[in-house]
Amino acid sequence: MTTGFVFHERYLWHDTRSAALWMPWDGGYAQPGEHAENAETKRRFRNLLDVTELMDHLVSIKPRMATEDEILRFHTRDYHDRIKRESAENGGNGGETTPFGPGSYEIALLSAGGTIAATDAVLDRAVRNAYALVRPPGHHAEADRGRGFCLFGNVAIAAMHARAARGVGRVATVDWDVHHGNGTQKAFYDNADVLTISIHQDNNYPAYSGGLEERGEGKGEGYNINIPLPPGAGHGAYVAAFERVVLPALERFKPELIFVPSGFDGSVYDPLGRQMAHSGTYRAMTQLIMQAAQTLCDGRLVLSHEGGYSAAYVPFCGLAVMEELTGVASGVEDPFLRPIMAMTGHDLYPHQETIIAVAAELAAQVS
Repeated sequence: MTTGFVFHERYLWHDTRSAALWMPWDGGYAQPGEHAENAETKRRFRNLLDVTELMDHLVSIKPRMATEDEILRFHTRDYHDRIKRESAENGGNGGETTPFGPGSYEIALLSAGGTIAATDAVLDRAVRNAYALVRPPGHHAEADRGRGFCLFGNVAIAAMHARAARGVGRVATVDWDVHHGNGTQKAFYDNADVLTISIHQDNNYPAYSGGLEERGEGKGEGYNINIPLPPGAGHGAYVAAFERVVLPALERFKPELIFVPSGFDGSVYDPLGRQMAHSGTYRAMTQLIMQAAQTLCDGRLVLSHEGGYSAAYVPFCGLAVMEELTGVASGVEDPFLRPIMAMTGHDLYPHQETIIAVAAELAAQVS
């Protein structure tokens, strides 16, 4: 088993300005500090792979900048040109809560291109699976605007590349970020060849997005599945969502390639989510998605980094994922897991099961 890994120092140089969590300074009373989407969580994730020596078991994949044509498969010309122009000046805002500084256009190209490079490595069988630790994230970006810290739709662009340039037919995306993957959903909402699944906290971000009723339209009707878990959902709910919704939908759809927009903001310690997932949850979901990939598409699996804002805890969630992808145990235990397990909220509760049951009915309609 070989696992590819994409990373570049420039990802850490993307400047999201100062903010109170995500709220920019406007002269009011929310004192600005470090923006929630900053380099530290990604740096610490990468550093933990180094100090545990798990990095020695990864195949380095060099990212490249996505081309303009690759970006324009998803994004509008006006949006692309505005980001390029503002980046060359003093930065700007992609649209909604997506601040960026000078040079972020090129870094965003490298982020999208890093996900493409991971995809090519998997399709070329240079590696069995791959993790792209890229920044800025991508799953909220829409065709004509950035949203939720995302400039370009990394996974959407990579999936379009796989289909247009590499001859891949059916593609599935399984988004486990705590926030709804609205951008990826919109990219393929009328497409029956791309199955989009999002497990997220109900009505967190974007507001009024990601409901059960959003199922796709036209030829794509039935090929978009949302699992909006209530706040407080933990390990039991996430695993049940995978076992009862995600896996049956994938088995019916039979993708040739699977993407995971991988956010770790569903963890109990995340400041921008209200869920109860822990490193064991991400480990279990990785095991399940790997089993599905192995059965359905010869293991072809690409994970691209999205959210996760607890600098202390993201690295241990990420380590659990990387151990499963590589099949290598680092021997390092999650130091937070014991106090987390002493909390309540890890079971599957009836109000969570109700949502999962409805989503499971939708998954049964996938063909």
